[in-house]
Amino acid sequence: MLFNSFAYAVFLPIVFAIYWALKDQYRWILLLIASYFFYMCSGPAYGLLILAVTLVSYSSALIIENSPDKKRKKLSLICAVCVCMGILFFFKYFNFFSGTANDLMRLIGIQQDPIILNIVLPVGISFYTFQTMSYVIDVYKGVTHAERHFGKYAAFVSFFPQLVAGPIERSNNLLPQIRNRHTFDYEKAMQGVKLMLWGYYKKLVIADVLSKYVQKVYNSPHDFTGFALILATLFFTIQIYCDFSGYSDIAIGTAKLFGIDLMTNFKSPYFSGSIREFWSRWHISLSTWFRDYVYIPLGGNRKGKIRHYINLVVTFLVSGLWHGANWTFVVWGGIHGLAQVAETALIGRKETKNMVLRAVRTIFVFAFCAFAWIFFVSHSISDAFYVITNCLDGIGNPITYLRYGFAYIGFDEWMLAIYGPFILIMAAYDFISIKRDFVEWISSKNRILQWIFYIVIGLIVVLFSKKGVAAEFIYFQF
Repeated sequence: MLFNSFAYAVFLPIVFAIYWALKDQYRWILLLIASYFFYMCSGPAYGLLILAVTLVSYSSALIIENSPDKKRKKLSLICAVCVCMGILFFFKYFNFFSGTANDLMRLIGIQQDPIILNIVLPVGISFYTFQTMSYVIDVYKGVTHAERHFGKYAAFVSFFPQLVAGPIERSNNLLPQIRNRHTFDYEKAMQGVKLMLWGYYKKLVIADVLSKYVQKVYNSPHDFTGFALILATLFFTIQIYCDFSGYSDIAIGTAKLFGIDLMTNFKSPYFSGSIREFWSRWHISLSTWFRDYVYIPLGGNRKGKIRHYINLVVTFLVSGLWHGANWTFVVWGGIHGLAQVAETALIGRKETKNMVLRAVRTIFVFAFCAFAWIFFVSHSISDAFYVITNCLDGIGNPITYLRYGFAYIGFDEWMLAIYGPFILIMAAYDFISIKRDFVEWISSKNRILQWIFYIVIGLIVVLFSKKGVAAEFIYFQF
């Protein structure tokens, strides 16, 4: 079930009404039933898969906490991690590694057909397997206690607002909120509605509209040249941010309707003054996950400069692979890892208070991220290199270069006049959000101004969003 579907528009109000009508001790049951229904709308068998992951992680955590035997604790941890990673590997990476192994064997003269499984990647599998793994690891480290109530733990794993594409919640944040009693808070609910509206604005008005032009170019990049390639890349840079952060806004806003606070997942990433800062603002739940469970266990920055650089690159290579079973994602992750190494070696962690220098750095970071997204969105490494090597064709005649770029992609002056300001509104929202949450900021203003803003945003969503079949969110494929 998609957040931007008619089914969700019916599902959410019903669950919301029943939730607050129930006595507090029964609400977790509704959340569990609603979450499994929500997930199984994508495929009934998916319910069995998430149930299996839930059972294994729940049992392993209890064994770890209750057993005095250190070997048994470690064995239970290994079992849980292997099951989670095994399921993830089977569904997401088996065909990738089978094909890669076959390519390597061909290089040494061994010819055989690769084993390819005809399976569909279950939506959200990368998110809830990581969430359950972090829970078991935290219990093993003594960071949190094992949850003894299976039903409430299952509700934590499957909580529908963040089930499919995060945020990847830690147990010490979400589990207590599943357990705790809640009273309806009108202000929090309205904050949630406002956040959802903004998420729909980013997804329906900006991301879904730009996706048409991105797909047109990147589905067959060799049919295009020059500024059309740059324009499609810039559009994807905006699209993926609006698509994914829009999902996060809707998820966080939905959770607030039920009195639950999820962690912030995006915080104006394209206004970052360094690559390191970008990753502290982009997909924060995943960035902190890799920091805590990959980078720090590898040694972080505690074992010398060279080891620190290696740990950075390895962490980002793994992060790239997490995003998809394709070498393009690995290269994308590697580019970011190497960029962080270069940045650390050249300027360290120094922040600048000089506004001009900060602006220059911000432009550079945005340009770098746009360049790296070429590998992320391309279907193959060769397609990515084609875009890079042909995007400046014809730049010797700048006016023609720009005019033909817009014409080839089909984005005319009328579209620019309409959607250009919409993108600027999004950028202004993010700029204000650098230092203060925008919803809180505008709530401090005149009430008439608040209502004007949200009514205008609502009208834009109704009038200018892409109509027709609800488009999936990009991160559903991960």
